[in-house]
Amino acid sequence: MGCGCHVCLSDDPADTRTRHGALLELEEGNLLIDTPPELRQQLLATQTTVVDAVWFTHDHADHCHGIDDLRVFTTRNRLHIPAYVPDVYESQFRSRFSYIFNDDYQPPKGTIKPRIELFPFQAQVPIDILGRQFSPVAVPHGHKNSYGFRVGNLGYVTDAKSLPDDALDVLKGVSVLVLNALWLGSPHPTHFNVEEAVEAAVLVGARKTFLTHISHKVTHKELIDYLPPNVLPAHDGLSVEIL
Repeated sequence: MGCGCHVCLSDDPADTRTRHGALLELEEGNLLIDTPPELRQQLLATQTTVVDAVWFTHDHADHCHGIDDLRVFTTRNRLHIPAYVPDVYESQFRSRFSYIFNDDYQPPKGTIKPRIELFPFQAQVPIDILGRQFSPVAVPHGHKNSYGFRVGNLGYVTDAKSLPDDALDVLKGVSVLVLNALWLGSPHPTHFNVEEAVEAAVLVGARKTFLTHISHKVTHKELIDYLPPNVLPAHDGLSVEIL
């Protein structure tokens, strides 16, 4: 906000970045990964009409403070949306969004609230979601962990500073990997920079790796020019088929 850097002033649409989120389209429904503050904007842009479940990677504001915008889906379908949250963050979600998760609170007549049911999960303990088996992985993110997953040939990790051995064991063999990467150059204490993300991608060995959670310190074109052929910068609106 209020920035005049060359990335923020870029006329390349790929340099206009909202905060982290993704939609995984499975045969039995749509899984939303995180609910960033721009969630409404993102779902309108992608013409998303159905969200069947949500995966929360962790409890940081940029990954969950758009949760209220799920109300349109729960109201339209008159169903609770299952939300899968790391067990270590369940209490945070219940207290921070108590108006959602406290069944004793009912909104005034004529108003609505999101209807969401929390399902806690643990790292390294597979969980079934929308007819598919997800294998959660914990990755260090400062003083906390963020929780990614593997489902089929997709590995998905955001807000990581490294990939521990147990996470690597789960992720190896995927065809598509998603990793966070802030910028080129100086390291960050809680996130991969681009160079670290490329090194992690080599360890996983995916056919294609897409970098997400990119900051305004590097343009899409600069990343295209720098990255090896099998590592690509993601951008808002990107759609990837996973075989």
